[in-house]
Amino acid sequence: MDIDAKVTIIHIVGGIIAALLSFALTTGLIMGINNEAYAILLALVVLYISGQVSEKIFSKEAVGGIKGWLWSGIVPFLFIWIVVWVLLFNINPVPPITV
Repeated sequence: MDIDAKVTIIHIVGGIIAALLSFALTTGLIMGINNEAYAILLALVVLYISGQVSEKIFSKEAVGGIKGWLWSGIVPFLFIWIVVWVLLFNINPVPPITV
């Protein structure tokens, strides 16, 4: 398996983890926090960590710099993160807020 595929797999796993954490933050499962902005910020942190892990495992030159990281890392991460987050949110929706 080539380096691009391995970087993509690392970011897909990171995207699934970020989606689970985003779902937990959106529904208030983590310390009662119910905020989508925190969920997005947490996903960006997980994206950064995924990028750093792939650069530690492989060299920066092997990853391909920002261009290689964009297409092999960021795009799959964002796609998987959004799809899994929306699926989880639609399977278990938040109850309506009563005023």
